[in-house]
Amino acid sequence: MDPLVLALPTAIAVTAGVAVYGAVYPRSQLFGPTIRRTNSRQKLAITFDDGPNPAVTPQILDFLDEHHARATFFLIGNFVRQCPELTREILARGHSLGNHTYTHPNLFKCSQSKIRNELALCNAAISEATGALPKWFRPPYGFRNFWVISTANQLGQQAVMWTLIPGDWRAKSAEWLIPRMEPIARHAQKSASGTNPRTSEGDVVCLHDGNHRFLNADRSATLGALRYWLPRWRDLGLEFVTIDEAVREPAL
Repeated sequence: MDPLVLALPTAIAVTAGVAVYGAVYPRSQLFGPTIRRTNSRQKLAITFDDGPNPAVTPQILDFLDEHHARATFFLIGNFVRQCPELTREILARGHSLGNHTYTHPNLFKCSQSKIRNELALCNAAISEATGALPKWFRPPYGFRNFWVISTANQLGQQAVMWTLIPGDWRAKSAEWLIPRMEPIARHAQKSASGTNPRTSEGDVVCLHDGNHRFLNADRSATLGALRYWLPRWRDLGLEFVTIDEAVREPAL
């Protein structure tokens, strides 16, 4: 049999594996550059997806205020349309806003025109609610294809991934979620002791203040886990920053 024919299944499998890696793996840069760490080990960027959510987002905002913490909220445009006042409040309290598409589709399966439409509609919703365009973008599920990052860049946005996604959308309780957020503390401890090779970089954690399927989702487990971890992270010397602050170089 022709060796090329024999090699074909392996080549297809390798190509498929590379595509899956590029589409899903948070650190992958195959389909375009993304932000996935902060520029200082002392900076922790807490991010929230799938809001705004009237049932939980206001409580999260109050809690962040109590701890003088700033975060980045990646918003679904359809929910922004339904909750413009809450969207404005997030921005007014000093947090950053990001584009999380208009309806939260799996962009890996979408055409270039569909991707552009999803991002543009979300941009329009946020702009109409706040008067400002978001600078940041996060693809739903973290999934990308060849057009996702380039389309976001064309619309003036940079893609943001994460170093930790603890699965809070599955959480039934804060007790279930708390141990899944412990890697942030371990990284901070290793960085402080000099035993972590990434001593110059910090974490980006991806949490959820909403559910992409409907408004008023119960995300009390996320809030409960934050109540546990935020004071402990601060005791480890972490500063809670927006993505803007996460990538900003210190003034000379």
